[in-house]
Amino acid sequence: MVLYEYPFNESIRTMLRLEHLFDRLGQLMARETPLDHHFALVTIFEIMDVASRADLKSDLLKELERHKVQLNSYRGNPAIAESVLDEVIARIDHAFDGLNKLSGKAGHVLTSNEWLMSIRSRISIPGGTCEFDLPAYYTWQQFLPARRRNDLMQWTQSLMPLAEALQVLLGLLRDSGSPHKVAAVAGQFQQSLGAGRSYQLLRMRLDPSLGLVPEITGHRLMVSIRLMRQDEEGRLKPAHQDASFELTLCA
Repeated sequence: MVLYEYPFNESIRTMLRLEHLFDRLGQLMARETPLDHHFALVTIFEIMDVASRADLKSDLLKELERHKVQLNSYRGNPAIAESVLDEVIARIDHAFDGLNKLSGKAGHVLTSNEWLMSIRSRISIPGGTCEFDLPAYYTWQQFLPARRRNDLMQWTQSLMPLAEALQVLLGLLRDSGSPHKVAAVAGQFQQSLGAGRSYQLLRMRLDPSLGLVPEITGHRLMVSIRLMRQDEEGRLKPAHQDASFELTLCA
């Protein structure tokens, strides 16, 4: 099954983008070629750009605190294991404290590294990091993989509190929903969300053998999914067929 996620607000949209970038960064850093480590640096700069939103840190802290209050309200419930509850709340506290101690925006300390900023200023230029433009960067790329990886780990150290907070928060958000099977009639599905609960994330699992691509739109009152199919030139066209998929709404 292929998983698609759709955010219902800009804050969750930013968090999903950052999670995607941190996942990519982890994969690239674990590899050994200079090209992989070049794109790991590209990813670090992308994380800094996305995380530059002024209210991101406060949004994350507020959401972590909201989940903690909600979980604490379950204490004394015989259906809830206290040990598991304590473990989850401890993870929230650790992520909250780490992010709260982070001064400035994510990666702010890297802006004082002139060498890194010289690379950042040219990395968006097509071919701008050739050896004749940045000979010092080219020299760094010739270092042993372990040396380059160690440098990357040092540079990403200031980003880790943000990564941990995102991992904890998005994990809690995804766990808040219950998946259920729904059917799209003639390739169309709509569902009213109601005014009583504010959803933040939609998750959809679709069988890849169907060869369908979902177009998802939604807001706080309604979600709409239209199933599409790619033609030979890659253009998406409506697929007028019945299909079922798994839907999860997370608050």
